[in-house]
Amino acid sequence: MSETSANSSTPSKASAGSRPGRLGVGIISAGRVGAVLGSALRAVDHQVIGVHAVSEASRERAEALLPGVPVLDVEEIVERAELVMLAVPDDALATLVKGLADLGRWQPGQLVVHTSGRYGIGILEPARRLGAIPLALHPAMTFGGFSTDVARLTGCPMAVTAPDAVLPIAQALAVELGGEPFALEESARPAYHAALAHGANHLLTVVTQAVRVLAAAGVEDGAATLGPLLAAALDRALHEGEAGLTGPVSRGDAGTVAAHLEALSSLRDGEGHGLDDVVASYRQMATAATERCEAAGRLTAEQALRLRETLTPEQLEH
Repeated sequence: MSETSANSSTPSKASAGSRPGRLGVGIISAGRVGAVLGSALRAVDHQVIGVHAVSEASRERAEALLPGVPVLDVEEIVERAELVMLAVPDDALATLVKGLADLGRWQPGQLVVHTSGRYGIGILEPARRLGAIPLALHPAMTFGGFSTDVARLTGCPMAVTAPDAVLPIAQALAVELGGEPFALEESARPAYHAALAHGANHLLTVVTQAVRVLAAAGVEDGAATLGPLLAAALDRALHEGEAGLTGPVSRGDAGTVAAHLEALSSLRDGEGHGLDDVVASYRQMATAATERCEAAGRLTAEQALRLRETLTPEQLEH
């Protein structure tokens, strides 16, 4: 990738590893994603010339995953790096890119890659106008900020967006991280990211709610109880799609659904609080499942109507 990087007089390039195409990489910042990706690039001999880390947690993460890498301010990283990786929260990205552009810090030929799933390369336009090369790379992976995350990058799908002329660079970067790149149009990125957030983040919410219900019902190790069932359900969902759905909604068993709602509404957690959020989630998810099962012909119109009536909140208020 060196032929597209900053000019050869950049200090970081001279000190980079002996493998061809090695770059001086700057990481902004050492959050759960940035530190892990920086560690992965370092493992294939790119030189991480600096990392930005403000909080105590990010500094500890940088020390653990990028030992020996200096903690630098943002402007110094951008000045020194041939590849700048922006691993900041989505809402901070535009302000950061524009602010550095207003200061004239972006350099011609410098690779600027962000890791946001929501955005494509449009948000990097202020840097591109100064000659930087914009790339968007998003691993379809959840990060804990630990060294084990680096191994999880192997084979991880990574959405890449870049101008056509430099798309191979973005793809090569994903491969060097251990991933499997696929090109994604700029306009598709918000929907792509919504799908990932809905599938992963909301899965976590539903699972932790289920663990709370089991705890309130007196089951000591809810996670262990759910583990085999959830693993099987996830496998079926990924390989069979909606055909893999089981349970009372798929059978049109409105009586069981009503019993579930009554039981959930009566539970209290260890502090005596009701599980209102769980009840609301159950209603929403069961309603969505009802819609999909009816559309697929697994439920008759009458069965679907009975389920909808059961799932209407007023049914438990009389």
